[in-house]
Amino acid sequence: MAEPRVENVETLIVGGGPVGLAASVELSRHGISSVLVERHPGTSLFPKARLVTTRTMEILRSWGVQEEVERAGMPREDVLAVGVGTSLSAGDYLRKAAAIAEDAAQSPTYTYLCSQDILEVIMRRVAASAADVRFGTTMTDLRIDPGGVVATVIADGMSTQVRARYLVAADGGRSSIRERLGIAVEGPPPLGHMVSIMFDADFGFLPPGRRAALSFVRSTPGGAIEAVDNRRRWIMQTGYDPAKGGSADDFIEEYCLAAVRSAIGIPDHPVEIVGVMPWLQQAVVAAEFARDPVYLAGDAAHVATPQGGFGMNCGIQDAHNLAWKLAAVLRGEAGRGLLDTYAAERRPIAVRTVDESLVNAMITFQMMAGRLSMHEAIEQQAGRRGSEGLVLGFHYDSAAVVPDGTPEPAPADPYRTYVPTARPGHRAPHLWVSPGVSTLDLLGPAFTLLTAPGSGWAPVPGVKVVEVDSAEWAEAYGVGPEGAVLVRPDGHVGWRTQGGDHADLEKALDVILSRT
Repeated sequence: MAEPRVENVETLIVGGGPVGLAASVELSRHGISSVLVERHPGTSLFPKARLVTTRTMEILRSWGVQEEVERAGMPREDVLAVGVGTSLSAGDYLRKAAAIAEDAAQSPTYTYLCSQDILEVIMRRVAASAADVRFGTTMTDLRIDPGGVVATVIADGMSTQVRARYLVAADGGRSSIRERLGIAVEGPPPLGHMVSIMFDADFGFLPPGRRAALSFVRSTPGGAIEAVDNRRRWIMQTGYDPAKGGSADDFIEEYCLAAVRSAIGIPDHPVEIVGVMPWLQQAVVAAEFARDPVYLAGDAAHVATPQGGFGMNCGIQDAHNLAWKLAAVLRGEAGRGLLDTYAAERRPIAVRTVDESLVNAMITFQMMAGRLSMHEAIEQQAGRRGSEGLVLGFHYDSAAVVPDGTPEPAPADPYRTYVPTARPGHRAPHLWVSPGVSTLDLLGPAFTLLTAPGSGWAPVPGVKVVEVDSAEWAEAYGVGPEGAVLVRPDGHVGWRTQGGDHADLEKALDVILSRT
């Protein structure tokens, strides 16, 4: 038998969903070679996730595809709303829209709805334009040695050994790589056995006041109706109880038609079942995010309930955080300790995100059990639709951040309310600096030093200096005429000073990059 051919690459990515694709794109932006392998022959055929949070939209903007995603998705003004009722057509149906105007000033973009099956096609094209992306390729063996990892992958019957310094495990909630490493997950038992029913139907009979991106219906069997294209394609999320004899096998076409029509509230409404996908509702976080040289990302590291739409987005931000750190170490610009900050930074965010998704799920469970009136349900559900405090206001506290002694913001509702701040560890705030240009557009993929004109700061290796001629910027970023803010490649502030020189900047970089 012929020996498998051997390939060498800096990073191997296992998993071609949104998180793996994001890792591929980000590594390429930092000049790092990677091979991505995905066992499925193509991108997802099922719209498993739909909501793209503001922070993820900002990342897509940095890739130059924000407008493409918006063209492919659903108009914000039409679908950023939530509804509750016995059915879509019941007299007790209530709807409440998201506070777009309230949140609009916080970012150059905003939360969007673009179903995963469409989003993945865009992301795959961007990734494959700069990296080696292999679908229909299965990893069958993995070995860790002093030089990194050696993985055996098979495609079209041909076996290849891929040797890589690092491996990004983005292989989903049932991650075989996490299991190989013996890393446990922490959290409650599974919350429910769920089934997604994708269907085509004309909802044109519903008035605008009954159109929503997401509607919770207390029908039989009850669940949620989600817009996929907001025209004819929809998803019903429902479930079954194995303790009561339920099974995914129950979801034959006749049962699915009855469930969907019950949710619509019209027994004979024309419906076509397109697909059925069973899944397990969970809220768990891996006990460890890394066993060098392997780094878990996305569902391999944390699984949130779908309530709130956080799972895919949290995973993409894992990749965004990890890629620049891998790149800095691989290029010899950072010490090995920088990679330790990946788990230190991302795991607390994952825990909080999963916990918040669990809070959202509990509201739904109470509604379905009849413990909330429709008015109580809509107020609680709508109150949790806005989550800018969670998705923009999170911050990092690790060795890759140089604190400046200032207190963190303390909004009354840290889930809903985002308070812009350039305090080290936080996402650099958005401000328009010229028509169509945000402060966020000035950042990355390298370190960026933002400062006022004439402050005296000059470039140092690995850092670009951008002078921002705006009193509004100086106030928002909390610096004076000689101050500066060092923003990391992932858009989070690493250091802030009211004045100093190159030696101070170099010292801050040494700390952030674990060179001390």
